Amino acid sequence: MTNRALYDKVAMRCSRLSTKAYSTSFSLGILCLQKEFRDPIYALYGFVRFADEIVDTFHEHNKQELLERFKQDTYRAIDEKISLNPILHSFQRTVNDFRIDRELIDCFLRSMEWDLTRKTYDQQGMKDYILGSAEVVGLMCLRVFCNGSDEQYQKLKPHAMSLGSAFQKVNFLRDLKADYQMGRVYFPNLQLDALTEDGKKQIEADIRADFDHALEGIKVLPRSVRFGVYVAYVYYVALFNKIINSSSDLILNERVRIRNRHKMRLLAYSYVKHQLNRI
Repeated sequence: MTNRALYDKVAMRCSRLSTKAYSTSFSLGILCLQKEFRDPIYALYGFVRFADEIVDTFHEHNKQELLERFKQDTYRAIDEKISLNPILHSFQRTVNDFRIDRELIDCFLRSMEWDLTRKTYDQQGMKDYILGSAEVVGLMCLRVFCNGSDEQYQKLKPHAMSLGSAFQKVNFLRDLKADYQMGRVYFPNLQLDALTEDGKKQIEADIRADFDHALEGIKVLPRSVRFGVYVAYVYYVALFNKIINSSSDLILNERVRIRNRHKMRLLAYSYVKHQLNRI
């Protein structure tokens, strides 16, 4: 193994480790992809996770400066095809190998910048934020899944965007309390100190429509990646259903979670559905 190949391997190991440390649910989904697709998705998740950490976690530092530095380092890594930041090195390899559009990266980083400056959103503002923070991430993954097929990418693009949108809106509901503490309100016309049952039901209906549209696309994904994406879908639908069955007061005061043993049952359920071609 050459020294460069060894560095590539070490960098990817960092992305893999970061994914497993931050998200058991996405880690499970990635493990269910065919082997050649796992590392590129780990690389994408590591990049997204680190950017999100800058805006959500590092309160004792100048987050604007950190994000701007991260942004410039990202573009430099893509252009030069190397970075001494292992997360960015793995990311640039995936971007260059799978021809991921620069506009998707621009859009994602723009939403991260908004998290530093915006506190409330109108309907269009929320749509624009979700496009950047979640839908384009789904499109980055889709570029990997389609493995060079532009025709397949264009066909599945709307469904991938719906899945990203559904995931993000579920996250918004799950993280209402944490977002409130940072002064953020993503859903339009939602009061910081109240979530009515009617308001909750309207949000849930919108999410359900996104999930239904996303599932249509999952069904026609290449078999090599379909199981992994379906596992992530099933997990988030289970989380969504738990939120539906929780009161608005509980949503405002607790973070709804799926226990690990339940995730294992969901994994087994998804495997059976996949094997029987009943997704």
